Amino acid sequence: MTNTPWPHFSEEELRCHCGCGRQDVDGDFMLKLEALRMAYGKPMSVSSGYRCPAHNAATSTTGENGPHTTGKAIDILVAGEDAYRLVGLAIKHGFTGIGICQALGHHKVGCKVSECVRLGVRGCYWPKFAAV
Repeated sequence: MTNTPWPHFSEEELRCHCGCGRQDVDGDFMLKLEALRMAYGKPMSVSSGYRCPAHNAATSTTGENGPHTTGKAIDILVAGEDAYRLVGLAIKHGFTGIGICQALGHHKVGCKVSECVRLGVRGCYWPKFAAV
């Protein structure tokens, strides 16, 4: 089904978007994400997986050392009640870096507004709300 050890996530969607080809996701993180996906029971659309340090510095306020550069963070496009359900399941599955943001359609072509749940492994929750 996919070209990764995680049946619900492809190498293409996990790879850095800058064109460098890197896909250095953390295996333990991905096992946890795969378990979350199984509990969620629906496809999880990835808007951002691994980011190389240069790409992360260009696209994020976390610079060259953000959570995506460790391979332990992922952004999932989800909306409405599904977002609440996914966040609840993520907490139950031990994700400790959970953020929610709303942004204009730069995440997904053709959408006027997209919503994103950010999942990662951190020592805290980081809610982020961007006014649109």
